[in-house]
This record gives sequence, C-alpha cells and structure tokens, in this order.
Amino acid sequence: MTVKKSGLGKGLTALLQNVNTDVSGKNPVALNSIAEISISDIEANPFQPRHEFDEAALDELAESITVHGIIQPITVRKVGHGKYEIISGERRTRASIRAGLKTIPAYVRLSNDQQMLEMALIENIHRENLNPVEIALSYQRLMEECTLKQEELAERVGKNRSTVTNYLRLLKLPEEIQIALRDGQITMGHARPLIGLEDKEFALHILDDIIDNDLSVRSVEEMVKNKNLPARDGKTKTGGGSHAATSRVENLNVWEQKFANLWNSKVTIKMGKNGKGVVSIAFNTEDDLVKMAEKLEK
Repeated sequence: MTVKKSGLGKGLTALLQNVNTDVSGKNPVALNSIAEISISDIEANPFQPRHEFDEAALDELAESITVHGIIQPITVRKVGHGKYEIISGERRTRASIRAGLKTIPAYVRLSNDQQMLEMALIENIHRENLNPVEIALSYQRLMEECTLKQEELAERVGKNRSTVTNYLRLLKLPEEIQIALRDGQITMGHARPLIGLEDKEFALHILDDIIDNDLSVRSVEEMVKNKNLPARDGKTKTGGGSHAATSRVENLNVWEQKFANLWNSKVTIKMGKNGKGVVSIAFNTEDDLVKMAEKLEK
C-alpha cells in the first residue's frame, strides 16, 4: 500500500500536534497558531487584489498538492464561531478544493478589515505573479484604503519610493495601453515613455507600432523625444505640430527597427529636408560583415 506523504515538514507537524484543531467547528482554535481547518468553514477574501486565476496553473498546483500536500499553510482570520476568512492563500485554497482536500493547514490570526486588506495586498504583491498594472492597482489601494503615503507604502512593500512612484504613474496611461501592458503585449519599459504624452492619439499610434513592428524600448523613447522637441519658434511640438514632419520621424524609427531586426545589428537612418539620406549599419567583426553580404546575395 502506498502512503501519501504529508506536505508539512516536521516543524509544522509538531506545531499542529500542540494546538487545538477545528475540523468539525466544535473545538476552539488558538489564535496565532497553525491548525487543520475544514475548507467548508473558510470564506474567500473580499479584499483579494487578483480577480482572475490561471486555470491551467491551478490544475498544476492541484496535482502537486495531491502528491505532496500543502507545503505552505494559508493565513486566515476568525470571523465567527467556526468560520474563517482568507487573508492570504486563496490560490492554494482553490487548488486544494480541486485536489479533493477537505481540510487545509492555516495560520489563524485576528485582524480588523484594514489590517486584513494591507496584509492581503502586500502578500499578493510579493508572492503572486502580478502584472505591472495589478501591482500599480494594489499600491493605489494600499494608499487610498489604508491611508498610506508613498514613503510609508514603499517601506511596507520593501521597495524604493521611486519604484512605487513608477508603478503608480502607469495608472495615468490610456486604458488601451494599460490593457496591452496587463496582457503582456508591451513591457513596462515601453509604457513608461508614453506616460507624459498629452496626445492620446499619438500614444495609441506608438502602441500599435510597438505591437505590429516589435519596436525596442529605445525606439519608443526616441519617438517620444522627437515628438516633444522644441520647434524653432520656441514652442514644444505637441499635438498641434507639423503632422507630416512628425510622421516622417516616426517612420524613420520604425524603419530603423525593421532594418535592425533584419541585420541583427544597430541601424541608423539620417534624412535631410530634401528627402536624401544615409542608412548606417553597424558591425563588430569582419564575420558580421560577411554574413550581411551573404543576406544580400540570397
């Protein structure tokens, strides 16, 4: 007969043997302890910052739990007689249900709603694979609902204040760009230069170029920089500037990126007002030059 191994180490097992359990709901559970709690007595966390869970990832975790058990207990707070609410570990709980478990090891804590929100958000920021927009929203909730200043927030999550500020600034982007960032179509490096653009239409145009032409972060930075270059009259070229001139600059950046992808090398294009210009392709070794020549012969 095969005996399924417990996922708890000796230390946790010893702790469980020294505290009251609450499998049936009849026996009290000591606060700030670990206990095996009936999953049917556990409610979801209303402050859970993650609203979507990867189904395939949950299935994989459920399979792991079936074989190894729960490696890390969840954390709950007591909300009534024999009833508990998840502070952190909703993903583990969902996977445990899929694995057919009836009980789950849990740290039992006492906390008010604000403490619970703060713990849940911080735990998810550190432990879940959140995308940049979800992290930014979590930071925003911590500041608004826990009345934290940016310095306090940075200290809570163990980040520099500048890092926190950069995430929060992402929420100023147009919704379309936030969605692309959330879905992994662009990176945070692509998104950051677009934050200061007042011309939404131009920002969305760059977004399309990033997705369609696989633009580098540097190319995006150059496009934004050229958009905001001061004109000869001293005014900044924003939404009301020369559309033809701006389009030409945008196209040069796009073609530079296309040529760079083709030659696998840095490409610079310079064009004068008369339309004439030079295309420069950098190479590091003679072998690189030979490979470029071979591509031309094909």
